Amino acid sequence: MTALNPYARLLDEIPVDRREATVLGGVTAYWVYGPADADTTIIAVHGFRGEHHGLEPVVAHLPGARIISPDLPGFGETPPVPGRAHDLNLYAQWLAEFSRAAAPGAVILGHSFGSIVVAAAVAGGMEAPRVILVNPIGAPALEGPRGLLTRLAVFYYWAGARLPRRLGEALLRNGLIVRVMSESMAKTKDPGIRRFVHDQHDTYFSRFADRDVLHDAFVASVSHDVREYAPRIAQPTLLVAAQRDDITPIEAERRLARMFPAAELVEIPDVGHLIHYETPAAAAGAITRFLAPSDDGTR
Repeated sequence: MTALNPYARLLDEIPVDRREATVLGGVTAYWVYGPADADTTIIAVHGFRGEHHGLEPVVAHLPGARIISPDLPGFGETPPVPGRAHDLNLYAQWLAEFSRAAAPGAVILGHSFGSIVVAAAVAGGMEAPRVILVNPIGAPALEGPRGLLTRLAVFYYWAGARLPRRLGEALLRNGLIVRVMSESMAKTKDPGIRRFVHDQHDTYFSRFADRDVLHDAFVASVSHDVREYAPRIAQPTLLVAAQRDDITPIEAERRLARMFPAAELVEIPDVGHLIHYETPAAAAGAITRFLAPSDDGTR
């Protein structure tokens, strides 16, 4: 039974249009939310094993903005890029080309693994006036407070890639394991939101193309973090971090903020790595304030 979406009413008031773009010789599916004449356009990049639906709760709380939300190659409705390993270089190159095709010069937002992709692309020269990173990966995942669970995840994805294909695919899409992952990340005590989080993971967490793409993306997600790129990102940057994040501790996020030439850190209490599901209004509020015009009319 599908769980009630607590953000559905807000989201239903925002127009949305599905589109496609040709990027790196493949087709990228993306969704455009909000008014066409909005003052601000944001390209929003989802996290590992997710797809565009995951960021909809934040979109629901940004009704005046135009949000362009693609599915990463190999996830959701975007097929893998033909003939390429899906490593971080591929994803950063894809994002830069997608940005040029869909909304050149847009503000760029990344959540979790998307924060690494965004940071790599912007540091590599992708045009963006401002950068927003939600639950940024600000330290090596294997060194987080749940490093043991991350090491178990490494084994899980390794096994999924090495077993016979049918068994490997079944392991990687196993509903019980997906639920354990979901339970480990959720911090909210609200039963309705908790059911919604689990339903989202049950519905969308296994919409990857195949185990090879998933393994490539996982390796990229645990082999890099935003620290590599922060000093080369000159644009004003907003970090929206969770005080109970098990992947990047808040102390590491505070250190990360100091590595940028111009960064603002907003900390959200009582939430972990699922800001986009559990506290989207707080995240959207921080984003709105960050993008508000200054007294001289600039953004």
